[in-house]
This record gives sequence, C-alpha cells and structure tokens, in this order.
Amino acid sequence: MTIREHIEETEYLTLSPFATKARETKGREIRKPLCDIRTEFQRDRDKIIHSKSFRRLKHKTQVFISPEGDHYRTRLTHTLEVSQIGRTIARSLRLNEDLVEAISLGHDLGHTPFGHAGEAVLNKLSPGGFRHNEQSVRVADIIEKLNLTYEVRDGILNHTGEGVAATPEGKIIKFADRIAYINHDIDDAIRAGVLSITDIPAELISVLGATHSGRISCMIKNCIESSTDTADIKMTGEVREAMDSLRKFMFENVYIGSDAKAEEKKVGNIMEGLYTYYIKNPHLIPDIEVKSMNDYEIERSVCDYIAGMSDRYAIYMFQKLYIPSSWGHQV
Repeated sequence: MTIREHIEETEYLTLSPFATKARETKGREIRKPLCDIRTEFQRDRDKIIHSKSFRRLKHKTQVFISPEGDHYRTRLTHTLEVSQIGRTIARSLRLNEDLVEAISLGHDLGHTPFGHAGEAVLNKLSPGGFRHNEQSVRVADIIEKLNLTYEVRDGILNHTGEGVAATPEGKIIKFADRIAYINHDIDDAIRAGVLSITDIPAELISVLGATHSGRISCMIKNCIESSTDTADIKMTGEVREAMDSLRKFMFENVYIGSDAKAEEKKVGNIMEGLYTYYIKNPHLIPDIEVKSMNDYEIERSVCDYIAGMSDRYAIYMFQKLYIPSSWGHQV
C-alpha cells in the first residue's frame, strides 16, 4: 500500500459520512498518474501554492490601497486567514481538510489589483462582465493550466455569489471567506483610524464579542454547531443575524465612502487607462498571437493580463504608458 492509499483509507475510517473522500473525486479534465504520496486534493493544494498567480497575491490590495504600514492585510494574507478558518471548521466537522485548504488557497487567484474596486472597473468595461470567482477558475484552467480536480474548481467558483458548492467542503469556504474579511477588515480599519471599536453597534458586540479573536471564535463555533451531523454548512440564530448586520455596517462605514477609500477614485483611471490601451494594442500583451484571435478572445486576454497584475505593476505600467519620462541632465 502506498502512502497515498494509506491516507485515502484513513479518510474512510476517520472522516464524517458527509465528507468528500479523495478517492471518490470526479477527477481532472486531463487524467494524470496518481501520486504515491499525496491524495488528489493535496496535489491541488501544492499546484496552487507553487503557481505564479498565488505569489502575486502578496502585492494585491485587500481593502486599503497602498497603506502606510506593514501590518495591513493583503490578498495573500486574507487567503491564508480563510484557509485557517476553513480548516478549523472542516476538522471540527470531520470533513476533508485537504479539500478545504486547496479551495481556500485558490479562491482569489483571479482577483484584480486594487481589490473589489479594480474588479468593479473591469466588470463595467468588459462586454462580458468580470467576476473574480470566475476569473479564478479561468486562471487555474487556462492561464496557469493547473488541471485541478472538479471539487476544487467547483469550490473556487462558488465561494461567492448565488452559486452553491457541490461539496460541504466547498460550502465551508463561503462562510470562512466572510468570517475572515469582516473581522480582519475591522482590525485594519481601526489601525487606519477609519473606525473605533466604539463605533460598532453595542448590540453586535454583545452577541459576537468585543475582541478580534472573540468575534472570529464566536462565528466559527456557531458554524460548527449549526452544521454538525448534516451535509449542509450554515450559520444560524442571533450569531448569523449579527454577522450579517456587521457586514452591512462595514459596507456603510468602511467599504463605501470612508476617507481611506477615497484613493479608489484613482483606481478607475488606472484600470480604464490600461484596458483602453491594451484593447487598442493587444499585440503588446506577452505570449499571445493576436492574428489567430477573434475579438472576444482579445478582450478576454486584455482582462486576463490586467487582472493578473499586482497593484504596483499596474501603477508602473500606467506610468510607463501615460506619464512622460524625464530626460536630459540638469545644467
């Protein structure tokens, strides 16, 4: 028996009947020989971690654009927090922790520079629209050619929006993502001086807790307790209501209209400038053959290229394309 086979056998002995077993995966679009050491979901986790798109997340905005300080979240640290929360829930429910980890690490691979502000601009400019969850699957399938399993791709696609993941592990990520960003965005907003802890409605604090760790623990425990002995993943009661109210509070006081978000007005100029330039000059996009592409393929390639940029590379390219360079020597 190989190490992989031993792990797969252990899953049947230890995991919940509702768990997605690695041996039962629906597989990959392109079949590959199985690994002697890792299960298929563990392989997907490793594929994602070693991808270029994953590494670029460290220089992509979570909420605050170009913050002065080393302790603000980036898209990469957000991803790691989602993974930690998701794995805690999965382990407590005896679901497949490897599958949860792979989905969580890949869920934002297709996110644009400048966070949701950048996503909103591309969604407006692109005739087909732009949604980062769909782009994350496109990154995995087409750009990085990761050849992930059906279950991981499904979880990435359905981590946000109206879609529902096909596995309980995929359903965990929708909650883990929300738990992570609501709480770490409060932490960053307080650090930025946008919020004070006293600004959060007292009735929400009384339900969820007064500290960062306390609120996360409260939400995780509710998710675990509400989802035990069922194939569904959910949050219930006053904790779910308080979390939804806290999310609404964050939209009204941080995500939209706060002083720290004023820089987002400039994001539109950068993203639109890049989009307009590359639509007119698609031949300057690396590694594509424009002559063999139709208009739709060119437009998608432009979105792919811009969405893949880090914040600082997008700013660099905008400056290179639109800002005159200095020349000559001072006399």
